[in-house]
Amino acid sequence: MHTMAAVQPTEKLNDAARWNAVVDHDREADGLFVYAVRSTGIYCRPSCPSRRPRRDRVAFFETSTAARTAGFRACLRCNPDATVPVADPWVEKIRRACVYLSNVDGHPALATLAARLGGSPYHLQRNFKRLVGVSPREYAEACRLGRVKRSLRHADEVTGAMFDAGYGSSSRFYERAAPKLGMAPSIYKRGGTGMHIQYTIVDSPNGALGRLLVAATSRGVCAVAMGSSDAGLTRGLSREYPAATIAPDAGRLAQWANAIVAHLAGRAPRLDLPLDVQATAFQWQVWQALAAIPYGETRTYSAVAASIGRPRASRAVARACATNPVALAIPCHRVVPAAGGQGGYRWGAVRKKALLTQEGRVRAGRSGRSG
Repeated sequence: MHTMAAVQPTEKLNDAARWNAVVDHDREADGLFVYAVRSTGIYCRPSCPSRRPRRDRVAFFETSTAARTAGFRACLRCNPDATVPVADPWVEKIRRACVYLSNVDGHPALATLAARLGGSPYHLQRNFKRLVGVSPREYAEACRLGRVKRSLRHADEVTGAMFDAGYGSSSRFYERAAPKLGMAPSIYKRGGTGMHIQYTIVDSPNGALGRLLVAATSRGVCAVAMGSSDAGLTRGLSREYPAATIAPDAGRLAQWANAIVAHLAGRAPRLDLPLDVQATAFQWQVWQALAAIPYGETRTYSAVAASIGRPRASRAVARACATNPVALAIPCHRVVPAAGGQGGYRWGAVRKKALLTQEGRVRAGRSGRSG
């Protein structure tokens, strides 16, 4: 997370990007601008935890001085005039909530959780989603799913793992947890044994992205990764699928590898490969939205969140991008921060910059020819 000292105040954001930062309570935008609310006469940091104002009542100013000159006064809650960023009071509360939810059975009522931590259920729900990206209930369910996975590795029976993780009935377990395992619980208990994965490693175009690994099951591509060495790429594949049988490809993957190389070189703007990857419903929503971003264009995390009907889930979108196992086929490199810059990338910031530069160059060339 950036501090105000690390942010360059001269960076310019358009009003749409500023409004997205206000909606997301984006602390990384603090220091870039302040926003004022005409109905209250108060100006705030973008990260101010107060209730979001109506868009038509908001004015943006480059500095606090400009806002004061226009007749607004500083918010006492977020203290936008402070030279040192104000600590978010909810960070520690939400950290304690996460610890509690990861160790308790079931789903504590929101009111019970709020009474334990201090604060109203409404503010707990809102700030939990702001900081974690999901609701307390969704977080508790994810923790319980984690316990199921660990128990399935060691329990003698699936039923034992189910009760160890806190599911009171088999119907509730198969309704909520089993679909998210990506495979039958009995198969997951055996570590996913029975999967056969073949892979090939080729050079990326001009070597700009290093070496490129493409791996697939009989149903489709399960991994596309970029790295500096073949050994590192194969180790990463083994970590991703520790119980699978993994072997070099004898030629079957050449067509898919060639399609990816052509896509990287700009000869095939659309990359439509059959995929065989496990994901939650939310991850699939995000990945499908990424696949819809046209070649040579980018979207912000908040724009992707809005496109799937979850406008406040920009942090969860960022995590879905970070867990994407198939680079390029799911183009997470096309998602960038609203505050500017290129943001993080699972396969390295240098590769993300190279990909965006290449796609932008190809798109500009096509526009020039059609103009």
